[in-house]
Amino acid sequence: MPVSTNVLFLSLALVATNALAASCGAPPSGMLQAERVAAVTASRSEPGLFEGPVWIKDALYFSDFSFAKGFPSRVRKLAQDGTVSTAIEDSGSNGLAVDSAGRLVLASHKDKALVRHAPEAHAVRLAAGFKGNVFNSPNDIAIAGDGTIYFTDPDWQKAAAPGGQPVTGIYRVGTNGEVTLVDGTRPNPNGIALSPAGDVLYVNASDGLLVAYPIVKGAPQAGRSLVSGLEGADGMTVDCHGNLYVTEHGAKRVRVFSPQGGQLATIRVDANVTNAAFGGKDGKTLYITGAGALWQLPLAVSGMPY
Repeated sequence: MPVSTNVLFLSLALVATNALAASCGAPPSGMLQAERVAAVTASRSEPGLFEGPVWIKDALYFSDFSFAKGFPSRVRKLAQDGTVSTAIEDSGSNGLAVDSAGRLVLASHKDKALVRHAPEAHAVRLAAGFKGNVFNSPNDIAIAGDGTIYFTDPDWQKAAAPGGQPVTGIYRVGTNGEVTLVDGTRPNPNGIALSPAGDVLYVNASDGLLVAYPIVKGAPQAGRSLVSGLEGADGMTVDCHGNLYVTEHGAKRVRVFSPQGGQLATIRVDANVTNAAFGGKDGKTLYITGAGALWQLPLAVSGMPY
């Protein structure tokens, strides 16, 4: 009887897993081309980048910053009806994320901190520094289900304000506000994402590696290289299967990798890219930000909103 019971449980678990995978949708494969969103154009005369897309309720939010002194930035909003507006002026932001309460969390190079914004409320600094120093230029964010925040801190916009850290690091902000350094050995860590179960942290960097850090009892462990040879790796997102959508800046593409590191698809665009996020009514449209452009690509799979 025990053997038969175990077999039954395993069979039921397999059926449940397969059902979940089927409802999740089919991930992309092969070569694909994303289309520009014509309504979104540069809002400044100086060259710059769009960054940090995140879908909240019925709209896409993204940072729009220039390469002028201080890297001035604003958060813009693309509504479902195609209208574009400014949500936060002078945000000083790069990467964006949304917390469980629907509030926008900004990686701010102007403040050298993580800053939370909410409608009709004052901005709140969630993490302002580490070991007595401000950060370099917080870049990209991933928020776990329990509210723990992970972010990267390269030095790309370090000149936006005085001060910084002696390393370019990956940080964890606990729900109690405590900041710890996850990894300070990698050159300019950039894109960051969590697995759907929240048990693996993924980070790419200027070393061309996509590294997986297992999370055990809320603490990231030593990382292992999942993918090597990335070209100018930038922001990334994940779908409901746990596949990773990694932007490669100068290569003008997004490559899709399985959780085991196998390449599934390549998504091409016509300019440098910075980041990606899922959105739309059904959560199955991939939005891609880049050099003065925003692209979209309808897919058969749903994904994380940042």
